[in-house]
Amino acid sequence: MTQPATAAVAMWWNVAPEFRTEFHEWHSKEHLPERLGIPGFRRGSRWEQAETPGEFFVLYELADYATLTSDGYRARLNAPTPWSTQMMPRHRDMVRSQAHVLAATGAGVATWLVTLRLSPRPEQAAALQDHLTQRLQALVGIEGITAGWLLRTETPDTAPTHEQKIRGGDAAADWIVLLNGHNRAALAAALVVPDLERIGATNCVETPAFRLIHSMTPADV
Repeated sequence: MTQPATAAVAMWWNVAPEFRTEFHEWHSKEHLPERLGIPGFRRGSRWEQAETPGEFFVLYELADYATLTSDGYRARLNAPTPWSTQMMPRHRDMVRSQAHVLAATGAGVATWLVTLRLSPRPEQAAALQDHLTQRLQALVGIEGITAGWLLRTETPDTAPTHEQKIRGGDAAADWIVLLNGHNRAALAAALVVPDLERIGATNCVETPAFRLIHSMTPADV
């Protein structure tokens, strides 16, 4: 993870076995460079679940929320390359969240990532945000945990893009917690969902650990 990104696109999906080799080639050699060439994109990373190959998480870190509606980004979303046009329908069960960064702590990109999707009870949202912000700051002090983010989805009020239409529509998360580090066991024990539910979290979906596959910044393009 890195500051000073203040917005992000967080995505989960899966790819069938027969398409995974091509997916990795496409995403590493065409899609990441394309996205990181867009002004406002700070870093892109692709992760895959260790025990469930084909389950992916992708994060694009953005300079600001306005990047999501910028001409450069919208142009790419509405004019996908032939390879992207071929690959987009192979993104199954897509959850795609365009989000503000509510809290970020730590630095860098380490080997393992756990994600938690949740919704706050409205009357407890402020207290839950404060708790998660403080919890992430404390967790980064634990051996093997290096960074944490809290994101809140806010989908821009824009027309569906051509890429979205190819995929057939995307679901979206509400709030997202991301926790990164090089100690997988520490990450697995860090987010205690029943505790969060007691202080206002609902609809919690915690993922098994994702392993870093490829990360890129604009300097790499």
